Amino acid sequence: MAISKSTGKTWFNQPARKTRRRLARQKKAVKIFPRPTAGPLRPIVHGQTLKYNMKRRAGKGFSLEELKAAGIPKKLAPTIGIAVDHRHKNCSLEFLQANFQRLKTYKAKLVVFPRCACRFKAGDSTPVELATANQVHADCW
Repeated sequence: MAISKSTGKTWFNQPARKTRRRLARQKKAVKIFPRPTAGPLRPIVHGQTLKYNMKRRAGKGFSLEELKAAGIPKKLAPTIGIAVDHRHKNCSLEFLQANFQRLKTYKAKLVVFPRCACRFKAGDSTPVELATANQVHADCW
């Protein structure tokens, strides 16, 4: 059945739109280098309702308890790419430990660039780590 002007919309621009979106993602990745392209690190949580509570998904932000367990101050967390949600409560020890482990591995892989290239402060990565830094392109959880 042919599509007429009055009854439907054509999608002939779909391949071009796909290319345009891909190029926009690449430009954004270059612009925000060395930050991850997927945005800030988010915790793993269960869905709330009966239909979705067996599935795991990315939450809004880590709880203050999880940040405290990992030794990350709540004011520092957003500056190093960690999402924080002060309303998040931990109901199970299992997810507290899973998110704690997630924060620990993130912190171990984290490369902190100094604000000024000539002065290094405590907590900044070494020049060798800065030279080998690469961008993470997907949030695998």
